[in-house]
Amino acid sequence: MTPRELLGTADVPGGPPLRLFRRGDDFMVVLDRNELMSTRMSGSEVALATLTCDRLGARPAPRLLIGGYGMGFTLRAALGRLGADARVVVAELVPGIIEWARGPMVALTAGCLDDPRVLLVMDDVGDAIRRTRASYDAILLDVDNGPDGLTRPANDGLYTRDGLADARAALRPGGVLAVWSAGPDPAFARRLERAGFAVEETRVRARENGKGPQHVIWFATVR
Repeated sequence: MTPRELLGTADVPGGPPLRLFRRGDDFMVVLDRNELMSTRMSGSEVALATLTCDRLGARPAPRLLIGGYGMGFTLRAALGRLGADARVVVAELVPGIIEWARGPMVALTAGCLDDPRVLLVMDDVGDAIRRTRASYDAILLDVDNGPDGLTRPANDGLYTRDGLADARAALRPGGVLAVWSAGPDPAFARRLERAGFAVEETRVRARENGKGPQHVIWFATVR
């Protein structure tokens, strides 16, 4: 087997560092012994974008917030579905993630961060949400491991009652909060409903070929 090559380490504010590895043509981001993301497992990140865009329909000049960038699968898939009038704000907390995107993974990035429809903000997505009111047609969260976080305790605030209230206030009428998770969380689904969302839970495979473990995406629509 081809050995993994360590390409870099990125500091996470309030959490342990991330490490970027390459094995052959594959990249993976690792926290301690946990593989958080990999180029081999992009299917559910792509589905987060495409299924959200499907739910938005043909509304004019849609505005989306994506947190965080990760390996860019969600952003690239969204740009592939959205028209020229769309605007996508990407909130990424970890500078090293963007350095990797513009460095060793530049071929994978494929220029998506320089798309004129994209605004990259180096910020906690929770802060980006709290600063806005009725601004977004969709908020897409692929932060940490879902409601059961790994990388940073502060991420849990996104999924609390107050965090969901902030997200609902930042969405326009009929807007969609889409939340990615490595696994199911019935308590979180109930919390979404109590926060005033109509909730749909979808299970998708980790790989784009329909194989691999199942991940969960909640689509919570403002009622």
